[in-house]
Amino acid sequence: MSTTPTRTAPSEKESRQVAEASRETEWKAPSFLKELFLGDFRLDLIYPYQEAPERPEFTAFFNELRRFLREEVDSAEIDRSGEYPPAVIDALRKMGAFGMKIPREYGGLGLTQVEYDKIMRLLGSKDGNLTALLSAHQSIGVPQPLKMFGTPEQKKKYLPRCAAGAISAFALTEPDVGSDPAALQTTCELTPEGDAYILNGSKLWCTNGTFAELLVVMARNPKNQKISAFVVETSWEGVQVEQRCRFMGLRALGNAVITLTRVRVPKENLVGGEGRGLKIALVTLNTGRLSLPAGATGGAKVCMEICRRWAGSRVQWGLPVGKHEAIAHKLADMAATTFAMESVSGLADRLSDVGSYDIRLEAAAAKEFCSVQGWNLVDDTMQIRGGRGYETEQSLGNRGEEALPVERNMRDFRINRIFEGSSEIMHLFMAREAVDVHLGVAGAVIDDAKSPQEKMKALPQIARFYAEWYPKKWLGWSGWPKYNEFGSLACHLRFAESNTRALARSIFHGMLVFQAKLQRKQAFLFRAVDIGLYLFAMSACVTRARHMKEAGHPDAHAATELADLFCRNASRQVTRLFQDMWHNDDDFKYRVGKNVLERKYTFLENGTAGLDLIYERARASAPVQPPVEATSEEPSAQPAQSAEKKPRAAVEATPAKAPKANGKPKE
Repeated sequence: MSTTPTRTAPSEKESRQVAEASRETEWKAPSFLKELFLGDFRLDLIYPYQEAPERPEFTAFFNELRRFLREEVDSAEIDRSGEYPPAVIDALRKMGAFGMKIPREYGGLGLTQVEYDKIMRLLGSKDGNLTALLSAHQSIGVPQPLKMFGTPEQKKKYLPRCAAGAISAFALTEPDVGSDPAALQTTCELTPEGDAYILNGSKLWCTNGTFAELLVVMARNPKNQKISAFVVETSWEGVQVEQRCRFMGLRALGNAVITLTRVRVPKENLVGGEGRGLKIALVTLNTGRLSLPAGATGGAKVCMEICRRWAGSRVQWGLPVGKHEAIAHKLADMAATTFAMESVSGLADRLSDVGSYDIRLEAAAAKEFCSVQGWNLVDDTMQIRGGRGYETEQSLGNRGEEALPVERNMRDFRINRIFEGSSEIMHLFMAREAVDVHLGVAGAVIDDAKSPQEKMKALPQIARFYAEWYPKKWLGWSGWPKYNEFGSLACHLRFAESNTRALARSIFHGMLVFQAKLQRKQAFLFRAVDIGLYLFAMSACVTRARHMKEAGHPDAHAATELADLFCRNASRQVTRLFQDMWHNDDDFKYRVGKNVLERKYTFLENGTAGLDLIYERARASAPVQPPVEATSEEPSAQPAQSAEKKPRAAVEATPAKAPKANGKPKE
């Protein structure tokens, strides 16, 4: 039985207040995308290109991991069995793969973000299951929050364990809580002695949760409603793996439903101070989600090679299929998009390593751009390979053909648009940051809660700001000879700069037109974000191609061609998005969408086998969960263990059976 106290669903206002309180409200460091949304094309923030030389110790690790993946990892078998082989986990531990981002002083490899994401690209080109395992452990699991917010004692206690292979997981999502932290129901209450917290609740979709030794858990204090972060050891009494979740792809993923029943957490395991949980989560994700665009780029590279080889050898109507215009165009766009993905991912990595930039927008943009564009490439790969793309690699191999994992890659890749913030959440996040300055200046005028007198009082300040800001978004030279040093790619930077100003004007006009309703005009805001994404990607491509030319790279000419093609495609998308911002059917579509919810079109559902039985069975089997107000002041409130609960060892076979770090059992 759950011990999570039931809470009334938060109102929209409450949810927004929690979200606002958890976001970083200040911009203490420069951001290319923040400036772009404000109408300032700050190329100086991303160029000249900053690239550190590759370290010999990293090269050795990369080459050893690449050899291991090629020769000793059977990804098809991992997919078929739905399990991580213990031998693979042990080998990764021995080579230090679980401590890639952990500083050397704590036993880790101390990789930079650029180096780490080169590894993620390598893993993404081979096996999504291993990518998720290692990424969830050190990008959002215990190592990253402790590196950034942990005390010296916490780091000394847990980072060496993590580096040695004590796998960790991140526990935020709950059965009824996704991207709305205001609805968080897991509770934390200080004991009367003040030396520990008592945690109660249930967590859903904890990646690595079935075999993790350590968790980062987000919980709410029911007295002051503050959300805090804790390091929880899964060996502690009251931590229970209830179920292993299974998915369309990433079939070996050790994803769990975990309950916390009066789990006693020492006060010293509170991370970053009480009430800082969501801020810790958001800041951690700024760099943590960079592993997703890196892994997606690795997958895109594999798609590119599969299509190149197939389109050059498969003959239809007397010609290789790649020489037919329809496929040739697909191949061209795939190559240009892969170049753009690698450019965007690499740029975000470098900005992170510099350390003097605020990359919250760049990280979100890289995640969104690469996950969406990568999915399109996976889909095109399936289309180009045809029936052989839809056929499993095992079946292909049994017939004597190349056992290419197109079908598996499609299943594994799709989660990238959902992991660590869905596409919609990424758009909302970036849209909020895009209008941040405007809300700071003119928020009083569009706030329904403000009185007419308060709005009038704010007008002089607003007038002063926009009297200077707005004319600058119409003025400015973006024509020849500006950016001439970029050669044939200069026109794309001129396009990006002029449309940066146009984007800022459009966002401002949206605030004037929609006012308080702007927050609900998601289609308008999403188009603004997409324009920013394309302008960011164009800038990343051009600066990377230019750097390759300056460095005398043998592929500099090819890179320039790919950057040119991507920018041509992107500029057309930007032009269309600007048109759609003001000429669209958004209101009509919204009305039709509401009609769907109001059951006005249910005639379309007639003639099917129906889903009613599935819904009825789910309602009938749903466990009754009466509210239990388990508090630290009532030691006797601990319920009896449910007869339906399975002990950790009874959960489906997982790598938990593999030897623990250093061959030692959990403490």
